[in-house]
Amino acid sequence: METTNNSIAVADEGKKIATIAYITIIGLIIAFVMNNEKKDAFASYHIRQSVGLAATGLALGIIGMIPIIGWIINILGIFVLLYMWVMGLMNAINGKETPVPFLGEKYKEWLKNI
Repeated sequence: METTNNSIAVADEGKKIATIAYITIIGLIIAFVMNNEKKDAFASYHIRQSVGLAATGLALGIIGMIPIIGWIINILGIFVLLYMWVMGLMNAINGKETPVPFLGEKYKEWLKNI
């Protein structure tokens, strides 16, 4: 019985860290530090997804510096990024290890070393 309660506590801890990872860049850093000693697989998965979202947001910001066409891509990209972020956050809250839409599979491939 004690093992079951311990597994639930670990799962809850991983879920908490995974959820924190989606709450701003500061939350991502906090989640990374919190998960550094425990190395929870669920939390690590969502930290990688959140790092991918942050990198995509940075790329959109750089593209947004290009007049006219960059602005259009940036505005559309922000809405897509917001949708991806909400889906990632909901997956973390619900305990699902599902990649974010569109680029989630690529994030898993590109960020497997984090």
